[in-house]
Amino acid sequence: MQSIKLLAIPAMLTGLCFFTNVDRVYAQKPIADTSFKPGGKLWGLVFGDYYYKSHADTLNRGAVNQYTGLPKNRNAFQLRRVYLGYNYDISKKFSADLVLAAEDNFVQTSNGTTTTSGDLLTDNRLAFYIKQANIRWKNFWTGTDLVVGQVQSPAYAFSSEPVWSYRSIERTLIDVRRTPSTDFGVELQGKFDPKKGNFGYNLMVANGTGARPENDNFKWFYGEVYTKLFDKKVIVDLFADYQRLNWVPAWHHSRAMIKGFIGYTTPELSVGVEGFINNLKQDNFAQRRTDSTFDTLTVKSTGISVFVHGQLVKDKLRFFARYDAFNPNNDIDNSSYIAYKGNTTAYNDPSTKEQFITAGLDFTPAKNIHFMPNIWYVKYTNQGPKALYNSYDLVYRITFYYVYNR
Repeated sequence: MQSIKLLAIPAMLTGLCFFTNVDRVYAQKPIADTSFKPGGKLWGLVFGDYYYKSHADTLNRGAVNQYTGLPKNRNAFQLRRVYLGYNYDISKKFSADLVLAAEDNFVQTSNGTTTTSGDLLTDNRLAFYIKQANIRWKNFWTGTDLVVGQVQSPAYAFSSEPVWSYRSIERTLIDVRRTPSTDFGVELQGKFDPKKGNFGYNLMVANGTGARPENDNFKWFYGEVYTKLFDKKVIVDLFADYQRLNWVPAWHHSRAMIKGFIGYTTPELSVGVEGFINNLKQDNFAQRRTDSTFDTLTVKSTGISVFVHGQLVKDKLRFFARYDAFNPNNDIDNSSYIAYKGNTTAYNDPSTKEQFITAGLDFTPAKNIHFMPNIWYVKYTNQGPKALYNSYDLVYRITFYYVYNR
């Protein structure tokens, strides 16, 4: 019996050690996930020109033309955009963006009065404003991010603008007509096939005032669907938006746009075609010939843009060219009306059609640095009841553009 007891002692000690080790295992703290570290990146870009205006339309047409109102032979060095951005990854699920911008001053004309609009202080110095400030919830549901704040709208930022890739030369077709590039609201950015990213959508509801505070009770609704084909060399995009502008019993004033874009892009050659129809409900005030009273008309505005850019010398020299045609009112009736006035910003001159042409070379002495001699031309064609002559603005420019830390 004594020997049996002695033999049992090691077994008891072994069992005690086993249970002690088990307790230690379960008492250990979970191993921290060190695969993610919060961090951010500061970046920026700048573009501007030396310009010379060789011809001026003395009627000062082109309400969203930065050279409207400038006299013939005016020349200057000019900054047109300065960005300072910061992107920060807060966690695996959340990130934040902040972009400060100082952008070009342009001239607006209305009823014979010329005013300036842009980012100039009262002493005419260029100043920064908040272009973007938002937080992103990644994979809010599978394949879809939720973005809240001052954020890029889906109007062209994800489609025609990157294919055109020469914002430093000119805005895209509907950007020229001041459809907001950024807006304050909430946006869903999603992909129907998250792994490949060939089919996606963007939906947004926002104030409709761009980077400015809300000034009414109406919201701007944006939506687009797109597909990328042939190894993402071809993009097909369909966009639509809607906004009420004035909504009282006697005046239901709104805008509703449908826009399509198709582009082909490779490092060697890129081509794009973009077109829109904007239905402007009860937008034009038209004065009757018979009794000089006014009718409020619903009209359609249309535009089309065709562009190409390509490689001449790899990594050193490219070319670009673009043609736009814009008609603010496709329903002009000079037999019935003696005057028209529009009531939507950038569509407020129904009597003038515009054709825009730009072309130039892009010299890249080093990565992310560009010098671009180019021409900038807008022709104004009268289609209204008044006998106004046709004319144009012509500007010769040397544009510079550089990006850092991006």
